[in-house]
Amino acid sequence: MTRTTRRVGVVLFQLGGPDTLAAIEPFLYNLFCDPDIIDFPFARIGRKPLAKLISTTRARKVQHHYATIGGGSPIRKFTERQARALEVELTSQGLDARCFVAMRYWHPFTREAVAQIADAQCDEVVLLPLYPQYSSTTTGSSLNEWQRLFRSGIPVRNVGAFYRHPTYLEAVIEKVEEALARFPVPERAGLVFSAHSVPLSVIAKGDPYQRQIEETVRLLMERGGWPNRHRLCYQSKVGASKWLQPSLHRALQDLASDKTREVCVVPVAFVSDHVETLGEIDHEAREEARRLGITQFEMSSGLNDTPKFISALGQLVQEALGDAVYSCAPVHPNGRQVAAPELLAAAGD
Repeated sequence: MTRTTRRVGVVLFQLGGPDTLAAIEPFLYNLFCDPDIIDFPFARIGRKPLAKLISTTRARKVQHHYATIGGGSPIRKFTERQARALEVELTSQGLDARCFVAMRYWHPFTREAVAQIADAQCDEVVLLPLYPQYSSTTTGSSLNEWQRLFRSGIPVRNVGAFYRHPTYLEAVIEKVEEALARFPVPERAGLVFSAHSVPLSVIAKGDPYQRQIEETVRLLMERGGWPNRHRLCYQSKVGASKWLQPSLHRALQDLASDKTREVCVVPVAFVSDHVETLGEIDHEAREEARRLGITQFEMSSGLNDTPKFISALGQLVQEALGDAVYSCAPVHPNGRQVAAPELLAAAGD
């Protein structure tokens, strides 16, 4: 049967996460085998032994994070739900769309998505990194892997950083409102926007992540219209090098010192619930807040497959299809090529 409409393949990129405790070490091994993550003179010789050493050591340290959230990361489940919901959304708009998930370090891998696109006989592809803000450690790494593996001549279009997109912002605001409604006096709660940290060396190379995170918070506060006092912090630091500060731990300590007793944490760089939100924030930070004397601690839940967020993704895909085709090589907003990241800002999802 001959098709009369073009078929669009939409690839949803995420870093991925181990779905079982046994998968933690191989997940971390894949992460630290990434040439965009571990790069040094003679890295081709030393990268794999170093990755094995780091992953073995790190797996023991992070295992308890995953144990507290059920023994594995739910990020695959949520991303696949997003893909299914987005496919329904685009189909309802008259688009012959097929949505695929490409995880960077655990199943389903990017190579699996590439094969699925070929099997689906797609006429063009839209790349949709599920990172609202651009960083070479997330979007850049995912797109580099795609470029290494995708060999088809069909047109490829990119969805860029979408932290400014009105419907995306509305989706986050909706979640913040839900969380604030759980406080007796919502405007009294301290708002803490928490983003995944990255090494300062990455920012020094021109990575726009920090600036885009700060602008995201500004836009949310303006559009949300909340009178609450707010602050921005960073989480999930790994290793001894200098990373973006202040930490989530520092923010909670400062709030407790200021006699703030009600706190609402907003994960501002994530679109799915996973180990950083469910483990680090909703479990560890919640317990730390209790010890510090904070009497009510709430976290706004992930966007996951909520209708508002899926609507935002649908709009982003449609907008990308209306643009000219361009290379999938990661590029900064000013047009220059992105340097390979020194270190990924995650040792979990």
